[in-house]
Amino acid sequence: MAQDTTVTWLTQDAYDRLASELEHLSTTGREEIAKRIEAAREEGDLKENGGYHAAKDEQGKQEARIRQLTGLLRTAQVGEAPASKGVVESGTVITAIIAGDQETFLIGSREIAGDSELDVFSEQSPLGAAILGLKQGEKTSYTAPNGREISVEITEVATWSGQ
Repeated sequence: MAQDTTVTWLTQDAYDRLASELEHLSTTGREEIAKRIEAAREEGDLKENGGYHAAKDEQGKQEARIRQLTGLLRTAQVGEAPASKGVVESGTVITAIIAGDQETFLIGSREIAGDSELDVFSEQSPLGAAILGLKQGEKTSYTAPNGREISVEITEVATWSGQ
């Protein structure tokens, strides 16, 4: 089975934030869930025990997040945002006219943006894949998941400032 070895660019702040989240989930988070499951077990019949099923469901989601963070951090490339050379690449902020509307967004991992309200598109998304490598002023189009052809014109490529 082939492994997905996609490298994800992260700022040092994003890496530290995600590593801290992983540490918390792997230690305190697991302990808290285990205590909730044990307390729910003590209530009796597990078939109709809503608290037990909710805790087990939360445990599954938490373990999935732990696996996601572990994989992400293992393959992360940590450093400063690439200085914009006017070319769309991971870690750059793009302003583009998409289907007639101007939009500004970041290309890369959603984890980079943290608390920023900036939209994020991965390099593997239909939009991201279509515009990677384009320069300011260049145009292209891509097929959306609904089958619609969408036009894109890159109007600005800037360095991600972390804001």
